[in-house]
Amino acid sequence: MSHDAVRENLGSTAKAASADAGAHDMRALLHKPLPGGAAAGWAGSALGRVTQALPDDGYLVEVQPGGERWHCTRAASCLLQPDIGDTVLVAGPQREQVYLIAVITQADPGRSQLVVNGNLTLHARQGGIALHADTQLDLRSSELTLEARKAQVEVNEMDYRGAEVRMTTLVARFVGRTCEAVLDRLSVLTRSSFRLTEEVEQVRAGHIDYEARNTLRLHAKNTLVSSKELVKVDAEQIHMG
Repeated sequence: MSHDAVRENLGSTAKAASADAGAHDMRALLHKPLPGGAAAGWAGSALGRVTQALPDDGYLVEVQPGGERWHCTRAASCLLQPDIGDTVLVAGPQREQVYLIAVITQADPGRSQLVVNGNLTLHARQGGIALHADTQLDLRSSELTLEARKAQVEVNEMDYRGAEVRMTTLVARFVGRTCEAVLDRLSVLTRSSFRLTEEVEQVRAGHIDYEARNTLRLHAKNTLVSSKELVKVDAEQIHMG
């Protein structure tokens, strides 16, 4: 056998051995367990149904019907409060550490709650915030603070019930057709008062007491003063006519 034939035979044998070694390494890599929970078939996320709510934003989620229930913590990004029977998305780095990421479908779509732990601020940097409700808008809090440069309120009917109202303003204007007030006591303190009535003004009282420090003037085209029992005029000087 020539030297060239020997070298060709040795080269073929080396290539075959190298190919067999590569195939063996590939088979070993395929059978090698993946890190973490991937060996148990964990894909990183799954859909499940909420079966129970636990304290501290914990939930039991059933990934397969009748299967094991997973303990999940609601993620901070999931603002919609999960409810029993909702279909949710759970995800995490491994099977033993999963979080409830989002609510996919609700068991009762007619009732939704956005829940956070702590203070919540809605901030629109270059726009506005609008709240729309087809039926009712309910605001409840122990304290309410409103601050704005300009406000406009349009309400067809309003009922207010409260213990006390305090208002401080430089100028107040009320324009309307009818104003009715039913009070036990009315006190008005002013430096100057002006009232103009174009037609009729009537006062019905048990006792009327007018007192002027300097001058009291009554003037009309016709003036009638009548009494059932007594009319008394008392002064140092009385001018008639």
